Amino acid sequence: MSLRTITPQQLFDHIQKGESIDLIDVRTPVEFREIHVAAARNVPLDRLDPEEFKTSITNGSHPLFVICRSGSRGKQACEKLLGAGLTEVVNVEGGTSAWDQAGLPVVRGKKTISLERQVRIAAGFLVFVGSMLGYFVSPYWFGLSAFVGAGLMFAGITDTCGMGMILARMPWNQVPSAPAPAKSEPVCHANESQESTSCCG
Repeated sequence: MSLRTITPQQLFDHIQKGESIDLIDVRTPVEFREIHVAAARNVPLDRLDPEEFKTSITNGSHPLFVICRSGSRGKQACEKLLGAGLTEVVNVEGGTSAWDQAGLPVVRGKKTISLERQVRIAAGFLVFVGSMLGYFVSPYWFGLSAFVGAGLMFAGITDTCGMGMILARMPWNQVPSAPAPAKSEPVCHANESQESTSCCG
């Protein structure tokens, strides 16, 4: 079954019409806290359980919409849900970044380092350490740099990122309690642009 998608503007139009929208944001809690669509609720990708949505999607009259940062994790979440037998699943094209860039209302909170940037930092650090140890200690340490490089290549090919999944579970990517969208006030778009990557979108 092909993956269904919807643009941020199309989804916003549905919301403006007063339609019942079930939208989950599969980013980490701290990413969600920094910026999210007011109608979204946070269900991190690493905690996504398709069984929790089977009843609502099967008996409901509307699909489950999935959003992330740039669309990649949303796609992974949709594939996970579709693989569990759910059919009414729709990914939001371009994710929260595209929603924000379109000037649609968002809720803003405390800024944080995105998961994509954390992967860059961690991968770069490991390659640097592997290179230094390989040069000054033992050539065998060059294997660490090679391993990280292979992992990044695998992430690009498969559109999944093991390092991102590990980092998503780290304490600094968690919050005591996710903000409740129903009680949040939408904040107008600010002209910001962010890069996106295939492994941590």
